[in-house]
Amino acid sequence: MSQKLTVRAFFFNAKTDYLPYYKNFTLKVEEDATAKELLGLIEAQNSDFSYPKQKLIMKINGLIVEAKEKVASIVERLGTELTIEPVNSYRSNNGLKINDDDFMQAYALLEPYATESDLKFYKTLYALHYASETSLFDREYIGDAILVLAHKMISEGNAHKDTILEAITSPHSGLFDCEYENNLFNAKSYDAAITALKGMAKRDEADAYPSLMDIIKNRLGMEKEEKVAVKTKRTVKTIDDIENKYIAYYAGIKSDNENVISQIISDLGTKEVSIARKNKLSGLSILEDNKALALKKAGATLLEAYDAGAEVLVVENKACCEMFETYFKEIETTVGRKIIGLELMSAEDFAAQVSTVNA
Repeated sequence: MSQKLTVRAFFFNAKTDYLPYYKNFTLKVEEDATAKELLGLIEAQNSDFSYPKQKLIMKINGLIVEAKEKVASIVERLGTELTIEPVNSYRSNNGLKINDDDFMQAYALLEPYATESDLKFYKTLYALHYASETSLFDREYIGDAILVLAHKMISEGNAHKDTILEAITSPHSGLFDCEYENNLFNAKSYDAAITALKGMAKRDEADAYPSLMDIIKNRLGMEKEEKVAVKTKRTVKTIDDIENKYIAYYAGIKSDNENVISQIISDLGTKEVSIARKNKLSGLSILEDNKALALKKAGATLLEAYDAGAEVLVVENKACCEMFETYFKEIETTVGRKIIGLELMSAEDFAAQVSTVNA
């Protein structure tokens, strides 16, 4: 059984083109065909379409897809309207063919301490490297793949633990710039590995450079004083005339609350504005380590909601909502845009206000 697809494909030849462009194709594809075979059908219609025959990965509707992925799986998840691009447009030499020198340049950070087995493992992470979300915000980022390799090497007892940690934290954009999430079509979570690496690196740094007060306390056998938060009753935020405003919902990571919030918006009788960054992270976990990058990611979320026409952005995570509010002016400066008229509120406050409105 064949599947009819509408495909928007990326074209660019560094030798002849000043800017990339796209062309549209209507294709009939067998359900058991692979992504690589899909590209072959485009090439059959236009010989200028170019893609690598080895190490083939591509971006389809924002996700990194490997050559062997079945078209049926792609359609089931992404639909029949597909945009096909190189994994990094700015690295394109010719169509989907890219300059991938950066992949092995990242490996060079750990090469002196790695084995042949480590190299073999690293090469299996080629797609992961180009699926790194952080790379979309900082082109100098070393990539998630080298961090995953570092964790593997340390976990397996590599004698150069401290040097490995130094190697992945010393570049302009490395471990502490990673707010782990990737754009693989078949995603595998390495969040635990990245979190563990950060814990090791920060622990080593604290041990290497203890503060004067810590030294004094340790000598006297004193424990650090704990700051006890004073609990106060929080004021529930409300927004005037909320039932007549366009509302976007930002969940961050996947949340069981998503369908609930969407239903509340629907019951309110207003319109939910859809945003692509609904389940993307916005810098909260790297705010302390790289404030500039965190605000850049936060700005991407706020701007998308604003440009989509949202008047209210409901934020699932309260800490994330507070970050947006606290640094709102700095976020505007970071993205170079005024975000006028977009009101923010937590999902908890939103649910509380709507329950009052409907009462």
